[in-house]
Amino acid sequence: MPREYLKKASLTSKSDASETKKIVRAILDDIEAGGDAKAMEYAAKFDKYDGTIILTPEEIEAACALVPEKLKRDIQFSHDNVRRFAEQQKSTVANIEYEVVPGLIVGQKTIPVDAAGCYVPGGRYSHIASAIMTVTTAKVAGCQHITACSPPRPGVGIAPAIVYAAHLCGADKIMAMGGVQGVAAMTFGLFGLPRAKILVGPGNQFVAEAKRMLFGRVGIDMIAGPTDSLILADKTADAHIVATDLVSQAEHGYNSPVWLVTDDRALAEKVMELVPTYIDDLPDVNRENATAAWRDYAEVILCADREEMAATSDDYAPEHLTVQAEDLDWWLARLSCYGSLFLGEETTVSYGDKAAGTNHVLPTSGAASYTGGLSVHKYMKIVTWQRATREGSKPVAEATARIARLEGMEGHARAADVRLAKYFPDEEFDLTANG
Repeated sequence: MPREYLKKASLTSKSDASETKKIVRAILDDIEAGGDAKAMEYAAKFDKYDGTIILTPEEIEAACALVPEKLKRDIQFSHDNVRRFAEQQKSTVANIEYEVVPGLIVGQKTIPVDAAGCYVPGGRYSHIASAIMTVTTAKVAGCQHITACSPPRPGVGIAPAIVYAAHLCGADKIMAMGGVQGVAAMTFGLFGLPRAKILVGPGNQFVAEAKRMLFGRVGIDMIAGPTDSLILADKTADAHIVATDLVSQAEHGYNSPVWLVTDDRALAEKVMELVPTYIDDLPDVNRENATAAWRDYAEVILCADREEMAATSDDYAPEHLTVQAEDLDWWLARLSCYGSLFLGEETTVSYGDKAAGTNHVLPTSGAASYTGGLSVHKYMKIVTWQRATREGSKPVAEATARIARLEGMEGHARAADVRLAKYFPDEEFDLTANG
């Protein structure tokens, strides 16, 4: 049977993006031309903040003192898990050298970027975990300078727990500035900061658009849209847990899609019955976000069997993918398009979002079909090198000269010719393109 939509989304992540590009382009141009002063104007306008932009050591210490000890221990736990996972990731990429032909040695070297800009959302919610995810991985990668940037609240500044997390995880500077102006300040090297070589971290549609526009002059982790989550569930799944997990992700924002894909109609109908009641029980802001996300963006899809479920999931390429079904090893082997995978009821996207160790900065809007999420590798350049003896250079020069001439690139060919003439003056070579 074809996929059956028991609930179909009326909107997509692109539905409300029409004015964003124009607004972001104007702000970036203004700040690049006007520097620190213009960035502060936008901070006053959008953040309603006129305090210190770059936090002093004393301000950091004071903010950290406001964080309860229990929360500090939880942040330390999460940081330790993220750090150890990042260290394992880093160990998978090594400096290498290899003799491809006798006398010709080629190599690979990993070099961390020297300055990273980490954006930590702090508007609707205080994203403590985003500070942990972005700053920790940059530190493990070996970045020489890390700026953590987060929106301040009027008359308050950055949430103390975000300051504590960023400081604990290794941020060299903490900047109280949000939105496009914060991204611009890190990119352009305002307020005495080094120019960021890479921008990472989640944000709203304006932050995402700013990163997209700046990509090329600065690296980015990915172009991210609203967060999205998909659950694959069969008849063995617990409808209460499935519904709870869907609601937990819908609260991110009004335009955060959540999808349920199942081969069990009874489960689908039960979940659809439960979700609205669970949303109604949330605090006000969370309820408003989840209500809109479920109403406008959520989908419930009924499939014939698990193969069709897996194919549907791969088509959606979700940021977060949960499997609550039998035979988890089959699903792990079969699924191929997701940002992060959560196998079994015993884990959940919330674990990955906060404390499990895998990174929560992940590809959205179908980008998981071609890329993974933030990792220690994103902060590292994998570059190559080569060296050769004269004998080792000989066969490469011959092949290079002939290939270059066939392409019509005579200058390239002559760079090989002169070496052969110098190193082997008594030999003759056929360096023509044909023959």
